[in-house]
Amino acid sequence: MSDLTGDAEKSLQIKIALRAQLLTVRRSLSDKALAAAAAKLQDQTLALVRAEHPITIAAYVPIGSEPGGLDLPYRLAGALPAGGRLLLPVLLPDNDLDWAEFTGDLAPAARGLREPTGPRLGPAALRAADLVLVPALAVALDGTRMGRGGGSYDRALSHLDASHHGVAMPRSGPRIVALLHDGEDVDTVPAEPHDRRVHAVITPTGGLSVRPAPNHRV
Repeated sequence: MSDLTGDAEKSLQIKIALRAQLLTVRRSLSDKALAAAAAKLQDQTLALVRAEHPITIAAYVPIGSEPGGLDLPYRLAGALPAGGRLLLPVLLPDNDLDWAEFTGDLAPAARGLREPTGPRLGPAALRAADLVLVPALAVALDGTRMGRGGGSYDRALSHLDASHHGVAMPRSGPRIVALLHDGEDVDTVPAEPHDRRVHAVITPTGGLSVRPAPNHRV
């Protein structure tokens, strides 16, 4: 076994352990704590929306203990300017994400998800967004994002690359912001070639925290 393979295996094991630890903490949060965190996150996120005036936001629909609260899409939609759009994800069989405009309705879907009912716009629709809000389990100081392990958002964010060969989008591309619980804004997380970075994070207590400009590939 080569040193590189050994390093990669060690990194994966560290990531698995960190992911399990963070999920355990999330599951321990009471309904009251989750509601309080969601209210603070929503207020912080809406403040960003009001400051940046995005015409198209791509976001997600929180489930369970995910940051943001069940009503996040409704509050985001209410904060859009006239003519604005909110795009929400639809999980595809290969774990990539399609997108549809949120028109006020969410339907139950596989894996306990809730998905928009509008026409599907295709995975590349994410490129139309001015602001992209993504879920995460943790984000490092360099912007490296760690998700739950399915890879859906790494794949979705790869559509923001100018190509699928690691060439970054221009600086005029959308701003990518991860929503987190307190304590999930960490110094480092193990990085793999497919991991994407974000421009900023929002936590309930810390608010908006900017990261170095990502090149999307770690």
